[in-house]
Amino acid sequence: MSRNVRLLKCAPGDVFRVLENGWLYPTWVVGASRMRDVDGSWPAPRARLHHSVGVWPVLIDDDTECLAWDPPRRMAMRARGWPIGEARVTIDVKPLGTDACLVRIQEEAVSGPARYVPAPILDAALHWRNTETLHRLAYLAEGMRRVPSSGATSAEREEGGEPFEEPDAPRGGA
Repeated sequence: MSRNVRLLKCAPGDVFRVLENGWLYPTWVVGASRMRDVDGSWPAPRARLHHSVGVWPVLIDDDTECLAWDPPRRMAMRARGWPIGEARVTIDVKPLGTDACLVRIQEEAVSGPARYVPAPILDAALHWRNTETLHRLAYLAEGMRRVPSSGATSAEREEGGEPFEEPDAPRGGA
């Protein structure tokens, strides 16, 4: 089983806002290349993301099923990528103060040919892949970090919205 941990400079809720948007899946999961559909009940348990893996023109259409959804602490999924097999992926999030968290991703092959790859080789490949997966998840979650309501403009307060902090975005007029 491969385990990766990364410190993110955002709240756990920001991480789960990325995870709950199934259409973002290929932007943070290494290997997923496109979304075909997202079940309307995503991320409820048993809901599925219908995606493709690989690189054009060699694409495999498959899906990922939500097994557990417990924001802002934990999510578990069963990712399919046949003919390679299926994996159980668990994402655990631990708050560190108000604006940081530790995110751990664990992945293990549960069926298919990948189960027969020697553990040190499979774990090394998954570790490398999930290092990049957490890197991408950090970009999204930190980039979508919520700013406290007191920072909302009067128009945003009237519409009930909250602004998002956009790192490195220019402020003010052109």
